[in-house]
Amino acid sequence: MTESPPTGGIRPVIDPNHLTGDTIRGAAAEAAVRATAAAEASKVAVREVRTGRELDAVHDLFNVIWQPGPAGAPMTGELLRALAKSGNYIGGAFDGDELVGACVGFFGAPADEAVHSHIAGVSGAARGRSVGFALKLHQRAWSLERGATAITWTFDPLVCRNAYFNLVKLAARPEEYLTNFYGGLQDGINGGDDTDRLLVRWDLLGEPVRAACAGGFAPADAAALRAAGAAVALDTDPDGAPAAGTLDAPTLLVAVPPDIERLRLTAPKQAEKWRTALRAALGTLMAEGARVTGFDRSGWYVLQRAGTTGAAKAAVERSRTTRVPVTGEEKR
Repeated sequence: MTESPPTGGIRPVIDPNHLTGDTIRGAAAEAAVRATAAAEASKVAVREVRTGRELDAVHDLFNVIWQPGPAGAPMTGELLRALAKSGNYIGGAFDGDELVGACVGFFGAPADEAVHSHIAGVSGAARGRSVGFALKLHQRAWSLERGATAITWTFDPLVCRNAYFNLVKLAARPEEYLTNFYGGLQDGINGGDDTDRLLVRWDLLGEPVRAACAGGFAPADAAALRAAGAAVALDTDPDGAPAAGTLDAPTLLVAVPPDIERLRLTAPKQAEKWRTALRAALGTLMAEGARVTGFDRSGWYVLQRAGTTGAAKAAVERSRTTRVPVTGEEKR
C-alpha cells in the first residue's frame, strides 16, 4: 500500500454502472493510500495476520474484549486458521509488537462480489486513536484489490457510538433489521440480551464512502430535522425510558440511549425495554420499506419512508451538509 495519492487531492468520478478492471484497480490504489494514512494517524501498523502465533493473539484479544462465557469464544483459533488458509480477511493493528485491534471477514456468494465482515474489536488501551477506522480502511483496500466492491456487517443498533461509527464515520447504509440474529450471547458486551442487529452494506466505490475515507463525513442534525417537520417515532422520557411516538410521517427520528452497555449493568429491565421499543420502531419502519438515511451523534436514527416528498428529502440533505474531521470512538 505505497502508491501515490491522486494529484491535487481530487477523487476521479466513478460510475457504478460502468465498472471496469482499470476502474477497480484505480480505486484500490486510492483506497490503499487512504488506509496507510489512517494507520499512520492512529500510530499503528495494519496488515494481514497469517502466522499461527498472531492468529492466537487475535483469538486472545477478542476474548479480552468480549469476555465470553463457558459457551465459547467469539472466534476459535481453529476457525481463524481455516479462514486465513482459505484466503479470507484477517487484519491486525499493531502498536509495535502488540496487537491492539483485529478484524475478520470472509467472502460472500461469488455473484455478490462482497466480503462479510464478521467481527472487529479494539483493545481498551488503544481506544480514542481511531484504530477501528484504520482497520476498516485496510479491509476496504484489501477487498477492492481482490475485486470485491462491497462489505457487509452487522452491529447492535442500540449502541449509540457504534451506530455513529458505522453510519457516519464510515458512511455504511443499513439494509435490514435482524431480530435476535445470533440468539443469546452470554458475554461481557451482550449480557444475555436479545441480539437484534442492523445489517449494513458498505459500497466501497460509492461517493459517500470515498468522501468519508478521505477524512470527512456528514452527520445528521436531528434538531434541524425536527424544526423542518420530522416526526419522532421513538423518544426518551424524563426517566431515561423509551417513549413511543408515531410511525406515520415521511421523515422520522428514532432515539437510542446514550450508553446501553452501562444500562445493561445498572438497570437491566430498562435495557430490555429499550430493546423491545427499538425493535417495534426501527424494525417495523425498515420492514415497511423506510430507509435509514443518517444518524445524529446525540442518539437519533433518521429514516425516510418511500415516496417522501422532495421538500422532506431536501431537509434531510441540508441537515447532513457539514463535514467534520474524523475523530472519536472506533469499536463497532
